Amino acid sequence: MKKRWYDYLWIAELLYLTLGLCNILFAWMGMLFFVIPLLVAVIGGSKAYCNRYCGRGQLFGVLGGKLKLSRNVPPPKFLRSRWFRYGFMTFFMAMFGLMLFSTYQVFTGAPLRQTVTLLWMFKLPWQWAEVGMVAPWIAQFAFGFFGVMLTSTVLGLATMVLFRPRSWCVYCPMGTMTQGICKLKQGKECVGCGRTGKEDSRIA
Repeated sequence: MKKRWYDYLWIAELLYLTLGLCNILFAWMGMLFFVIPLLVAVIGGSKAYCNRYCGRGQLFGVLGGKLKLSRNVPPPKFLRSRWFRYGFMTFFMAMFGLMLFSTYQVFTGAPLRQTVTLLWMFKLPWQWAEVGMVAPWIAQFAFGFFGVMLTSTVLGLATMVLFRPRSWCVYCPMGTMTQGICKLKQGKECVGCGRTGKEDSRIA
């Protein structure tokens, strides 16, 4: 099957993580991974981003599928359930809100905290980050946002190893949000999406 340009977007995901490790300010680029899926869902009424353009899903497909790092078994039913997907999305967005609050505190004069929090518990020191040339709140957002992105990547890698390569896509908060937008916009299931509260056929 002939490869198309968007089949290589997993490289962009890998590049983002690598650049963020080298300079925390590159974390701001991750906002594209938040904004673009929502715009595609709002404007196009579909989950085309999830199905075609998601570099993270592609990366898990490469690692778990081509490199055989996945057990390749179906994910448990609770991961696919509506209560878990929407519950995880709510929790994830609450953590995102706390990150924004920390950014606001630094904006109003609180000291910059040069740490990336992994899995919402483990604080990783980022002492080598070059942040002196930007406002402290800009750097604080970068630290917090990279923690969010790194945490979701670790969770995705864990479910990739334990289950199917793209099992993260079953409960991805962005996928759940875009699904909800499609339903509100169309009053029916998203165009081109197999998720109806059950897993996508490619994942199951």
